Amino acid sequence: MAAETVSSPSSPDAPSALPVLPLDDEVVLPGMVVPLDLSDSEVRAAVEAAQAAAGTTPGKPRVLLVPRIDGTYAATGVLGTVEQVGRLADGDPGALVRARSRVRIGAGTTGPGAALWVEGTRVAENVPEPLPGHVTELMKEYKALATTWLKKRGAWQVVDRVQAIDDVAALADNSGYSPFLATEQKVELLETADPVARLKLATQHLRDHLAEQDVAETIAKDVQEGVDKQQREFLLRRQLEAVRKELRDLGGEKDGEESDDYRARVEAADLPEKVREAALKEVDKLERSSDQSPEGSWIRTWLDTVLELPWNTRTEDAYDIQGAKAVLDAEHSGLGDVKERITEYLAVRKRRTERGLGVIGGRRGGAVLALVGPPGVGKTSLGESVAHAMGREFVRVALGGVRDEAEIRGHRRTYVGALPGRIVRAIKEAGSMNPVVLLDEIDKVGSDFRGDPAAALLEVLDPAQNHTFRDHYLEVELDLSDVVFLATANVLEAIPEALLDRMELVRLDGYTEDEKVVIARDHLLPRQLERAGLAAEEVTIDESALRRLAGEYTREAGVRTLERSIARLLRKVAAQHELGDRELPFTVGAEDLRALIGRPHHVPESAQDPAERRTAVPGVATGLAVTGAGGDVLFVEASLADPETGAAGLTLTGQLGDVMKESAQIALSFLRSHGAELELPVGDLKDRGVHIHFPAGAVPKDGPSAGVTMTTALASLLSGRLVRTDVAMTGEVSLTGRVLPIGGVKQKLLAAHRAGVTTVIIPKRNEADLDDVPAEVLEKLDVHPVTDVRQVLELALAPADVASDTVPAAA
Repeated sequence: MAAETVSSPSSPDAPSALPVLPLDDEVVLPGMVVPLDLSDSEVRAAVEAAQAAAGTTPGKPRVLLVPRIDGTYAATGVLGTVEQVGRLADGDPGALVRARSRVRIGAGTTGPGAALWVEGTRVAENVPEPLPGHVTELMKEYKALATTWLKKRGAWQVVDRVQAIDDVAALADNSGYSPFLATEQKVELLETADPVARLKLATQHLRDHLAEQDVAETIAKDVQEGVDKQQREFLLRRQLEAVRKELRDLGGEKDGEESDDYRARVEAADLPEKVREAALKEVDKLERSSDQSPEGSWIRTWLDTVLELPWNTRTEDAYDIQGAKAVLDAEHSGLGDVKERITEYLAVRKRRTERGLGVIGGRRGGAVLALVGPPGVGKTSLGESVAHAMGREFVRVALGGVRDEAEIRGHRRTYVGALPGRIVRAIKEAGSMNPVVLLDEIDKVGSDFRGDPAAALLEVLDPAQNHTFRDHYLEVELDLSDVVFLATANVLEAIPEALLDRMELVRLDGYTEDEKVVIARDHLLPRQLERAGLAAEEVTIDESALRRLAGEYTREAGVRTLERSIARLLRKVAAQHELGDRELPFTVGAEDLRALIGRPHHVPESAQDPAERRTAVPGVATGLAVTGAGGDVLFVEASLADPETGAAGLTLTGQLGDVMKESAQIALSFLRSHGAELELPVGDLKDRGVHIHFPAGAVPKDGPSAGVTMTTALASLLSGRLVRTDVAMTGEVSLTGRVLPIGGVKQKLLAAHRAGVTTVIIPKRNEADLDDVPAEVLEKLDVHPVTDVRQVLELALAPADVASDTVPAAA
């Protein structure tokens, strides 16, 4: 490539001063013939100036076609000759200009007319002769690509003209006719002087355009195929409707309207996207199934279940924390731990909502609480109060006796009569996705060959997993993360450890006597008056009578038996009134109870005649235990066999477990090894049999906490000293005489309080558990934390001067 300044104006190929014809956002390459509109003042001025200059020089009028991009002239233009001036096809004046060669624009100059004149330098284009092989191959590739593009556009008449071009520069400049090239790309082609480089550039542009065109054609084809498929489906469905209409008219088809109804219901329902897709698939299956196929009924049942679930329905929580606490206090007396936990949950949830943290990681702020306590303390009714306080729906799911895993997760739809699990049915029954669900009696869940329901509950009660709970029947994800689950149980040990780990444990250890009186007065009595058909002003029960009912006629952790006693009392009064033996209104006092419902059943040991007390003879001690019904008093009896019987060794009765049997062995071994220190006649223990019995032999018993009680009973038997009637004890004993900690301190102290015991001995390391015991109970109990059995014996055994004359051998 070379550039030269042409000074001779006589040659048409040697421009020097030329009028500029600007092309706004357009580019013309050499070899192109373009029509120009003379109505444009700049175009007309350039053509007139060229015509004026042509009068003084031979040849056609010449102009310099320069691209003007955004008001800026390009550095290179094209020398053009005005071939003809006339009118364009639309009748406007115009000129036909042929582009000849590239010209590099120089300095401005003067000339005739109103046009801008500049000096130009023609750009020489050198093409090697003969053409190298790679240039020849490049020309073939360009022609092939151009032919392909022209054929796609239907420009068959241009194909032969492109194939006839043999000049490299002309072939490259032929791309100026390409409408897909951007202005910047055309300017780049114009300013590229090397013909081979220009042809490479044009070939690359054409190749890229064909690739984009192929992608666009593929997309258009896919879209068209999709449209055609939808049109075919629409046509076929209309034909299917027509066929079904004819069949219905003949009485041979019934499902058409039903399937159409399901499709409309699914499309109109407010369902999550994935659930909607699954439902529409089932509707498609229903439309394809025949009337005789059993699959149709399964699909309809499934669709009914899905459509009835409240997928996007939620109740607004009542964030009045004070009001919620007032509701809990009004509906339940006592149970401070549970009320405090629910209040904490509501307070935290309110703050999360206020800060936009209601949903984190797809999970909401549900809760899983396990209410563990003896029967009758209000676990089930507490669930209703929680729902009432939160403003949520309440659903109770009874799990007692459930032994089939499908009861929790649902049955597979392939089974006849398949149904969703109890969790899904509870959500459906509640009508919202955030109810309070009470899983009642979760410790009564069993397992057999049908699976383990407790294992199926692991995902339900795991806050990290239950936002994607999948029922076997539904087979779509169900979000349970906003549900408040309350599980109730009587025995903590019966709950599987993995399941218990997913729940927050809240213990309900029973009520004190004062709490029972308040519950009876405020809740039980009004309810039973209504059931007995009596008005509140007709029958009144004194607080003294209620206290005696709670203390002597019942002995339980809860209030169920107390409520039955009140009901029995009111029935007696109602019957006597109907028989004419009782005038109303009537006030029931403590002295009226025996005449109405008989004598008390649970008289405290301290209230009995000294000769009738169980501890009236040596060898009997009072222990404390925890059962499924709460805390209870446990008596331990010990005796020595006659040496003439020869029955040496230890005998245990009372349906004891292995741990309790070991505790008896430890107590006996401790006394044998430390008898001399304790001043006990332990010599007889070698030759005489020792019998330890736990009354209520039909009740299974186990645990280490009766160790100190058995040691005290044996020490009382050997020493002949009575065990104090007002003393009860609990604690595990070691071979060295240490008193080790045990569980259930609160329940045991409540049991001691109910039984009329005033002094309780507990292990020293359980002293911290006294914080959980109600203050009114601790005020009436003298609690002694001890660390050694010797301290227990000092506290529990009566002085020697009140010892019984009973000889140990005859005990």
